[in-house]
This record gives sequence, structure tokens and C-alpha cells, in this order.
Amino acid sequence: MNLDFLPSRTLTLYLAKMFLTRIAAVLVMLVLVLMMMDLLSESGRILASPGNGQAELLTYAALRVPQLAARFLPYAVLLATLITLVGLNQNSEVIAMKASGLSAHQVLAPLVLTAAAISLVSFAFNERVVTRSNATLKAWQANDYGPVPPDSGVRANIYVTDGPDILTAATVTGNGPAMRMTGVTYYSRSPDGMIVDRYNAATASFAAPGWRLADARRLEVQSASSTAIPALVVGRGITPQQIELAKVDPDTRSFWALSNSIARYEEAGRNSDELKATWWHKISGPLSAVLMPVLGSIAAFGLARSGQLFVRALIGMALGFAYFVVDNAALAMGGFGGYPPFLAAFAPFFLFLLIGETMLIRTEE
Repeated sequence: MNLDFLPSRTLTLYLAKMFLTRIAAVLVMLVLVLMMMDLLSESGRILASPGNGQAELLTYAALRVPQLAARFLPYAVLLATLITLVGLNQNSEVIAMKASGLSAHQVLAPLVLTAAAISLVSFAFNERVVTRSNATLKAWQANDYGPVPPDSGVRANIYVTDGPDILTAATVTGNGPAMRMTGVTYYSRSPDGMIVDRYNAATASFAAPGWRLADARRLEVQSASSTAIPALVVGRGITPQQIELAKVDPDTRSFWALSNSIARYEEAGRNSDELKATWWHKISGPLSAVLMPVLGSIAAFGLARSGQLFVRALIGMALGFAYFVVDNAALAMGGFGGYPPFLAAFAPFFLFLLIGETMLIRTEE
């Protein structure tokens, strides 16, 4: 077999350009359709917040589009692979390339090289854009699409315990003693777990020790009576460090920031398998684009007039979607310790790479 995988510069550029334009077209189509459906379902909640209007709808779309693009880029690469290879097969271009002496791997090499470049761009895009849009959108949603403090360290939906008592907050901003919470609820419970009192407050600040609730309202569960309390300190056993480690959302952290969070979890003696699996998946996720031309390669070969081209395309699509199912299942298994984190992130990639290569070699090489 000829090991010169890019024997023709002209052919390489021709296939790469064709593949790239189809990826862009499929991705734009998917993002537009999904964005319209998402806006239809969320527009009511966005406009329900006082003061929100068309500008907020556009803001939501601007924050949501990067998420959709990052999530569905591998699907776009898979569909673009099938569209490209089916078109080349129907126009007998694959036959012409093989008749000129090219192997199956040489036909696919420009597509794999293009997919590898897309993987690098996808990783950088996730790190610089998607993580920030995730953090901003989740904080905005936690505040019911109301105004969110302009803080880059906003964390949403915090839940911590102080013995039997529970402290929750819709958003948390700042770090250390300067930390502030909004949408705070504190549940005072008896030793047997029954709720005795519930305290609601718009904001809370660190009181060293404890957390000072501003303009709190107490609901006594047994009597169902409600009273206003101007100032109250609760959760004296809860520290800012506990709040910071209470919830680390990997989707809102960059690769290096998540590395620091994992180190802090391990220093505190907490299990970090879920974070480690997601940390590795930040690499294997974008890398899945490289796998799609291999899995879809079955659509490139075989005679178009044999009547099996449609079946081959369906097999390639089924292999691609099976990879995404197995990948999500392995990541979930790694999250609760069923698989080692590295294996959870990379085992599906190598498994389906082996399957794709086996089919390609046995049928075409």
C-alpha cells in the first residue's frame, strides 16, 4: 500500500474545500433550526421578566448559538462526510481516484486532515467562547432572566449543608470574604431532618463566621406564620471555600481552570472522578470530528449503480450516531466511578476508530 497519503496537492485542496463548505452549510442549517425551536420554547420565560424585550431575546440567541455550534459540530462533520462521499461516489470520482492508483486511505486523507484542523479550532472555540457563554447564560437563567451582576465568577444554583441545615443560592459572585449571594434560602432542620424554619433573603454576605441575610423573611413551618427579620446570621459553619467547592460546573470552566478545580478538590479530599472525566472529554470531544470521515467512509466505496449506496450511507450514519450514544454513556459511567476518567473519555473514540479502520481495510484495502 502506498504510504504517501497526500500524493496530489490539487486533489487535496479540492476535497478539503468541498468537505469544508459542506460542514459549514450543515452546521449553519442545524444551528438555525435548533435556535428557532429553542427561542420558541424560551421566549415566554425571557419576556416574563420585567423590562425584557427584543434586546434580551437577541442576547439569549447570542449566548445560545455558541453552545449549539459546539455541541452539534461533530454531527455536522458526520453529515457533511456522508454528503461529500455519496456525491463523489455518484459522480464516479471515487472510481477515477482509485483507477489512478490511490488507496482508500489516500482518498480519505484530505477529509481527515480537514477534520483534524476543525478539531483544533473547536477546542479553542470551546475554551474561549463556549465556556464563557455557558457561565453567563446559566447565571442569567438562575436569576429568571433578570439583571445579573457583571462578575466573571458568577456561579449558579449553589447547595451546601451546615450539619442538618441547608443553604441554597440562585447565584454567587466574588471569592473569599467578598463573596455575595442572591436568591438565598436557608432551611433550619431538626436532628431527624424535619424542616423547622425557612429563611428567604434577596442577598447574603459573609459575616466571618456565617452569612448575613439582608431583609430576611422567616417562615415557621409548624405554625405557618411569616415574620420579617431585618438582619440575621445563619450557616456559621459554612465557609467561602465550601461555597467555591460546592458546585464546579465543568461546562463553564476552561481546560486550565478545571485543572485547578480538580487540584483543589483533591486537596480537600473530595472525589474528583466526574471532573476528571469531563476534563479529558474536553480533548476527546473535539477530537471526535477526526473520527467521522473514517466512520462515514463506507459511503465512499462500492458501485453507485449497485443499489447499495443508500444502504451504505445509512450504515455510516448509524455508526456515527452509535459513537455519540456510547460516548455519552461512557462519560456518565465515568462520572460516578464506573470507568476510570481517561477510559471514559477516550475508550469510545479508540473503539470506533478500530471499527472504522477494520471495515475500511477489509473491504477496500
